Amino acid sequence: MNAFLLEYAPILIFLGIAGGLGVLFLLAAHLIAPGDPDPEKVSTYECGFNAFDDARMKFDVRFYLVAILFIIFDLEVAFLFPWALRLGEGGAFVFWSMMVFLGVLTIGFIYEWKKGALEWE
Repeated sequence: MNAFLLEYAPILIFLGIAGGLGVLFLLAAHLIAPGDPDPEKVSTYECGFNAFDDARMKFDVRFYLVAILFIIFDLEVAFLFPWALRLGEGGAFVFWSMMVFLGVLTIGFIYEWKKGALEWE
């Protein structure tokens, strides 16, 4: 049983060091941070100008649409990196499967462009 528990010793040591460093950093930030910050620095600041409306106001749907489109095409690039690294090992099947994937995404992009999803008024 002791040998079994000794296998977990590195994990416990790591957790102890991580917890200790976390507490140390929090205490250091509390001690070093200025106690009386400048009112200009702690004022509300958003997008280059002061807030002018309630924070619970409704957002335009186009904001969410652009965010989702960014995530979709960002994931496309994330799939391209591992594919490019393994392209030489996979042969023609790997190449053409990615071309089909890119084709479907390109058709979707053209559809969104034609529908005006990328236009911001």
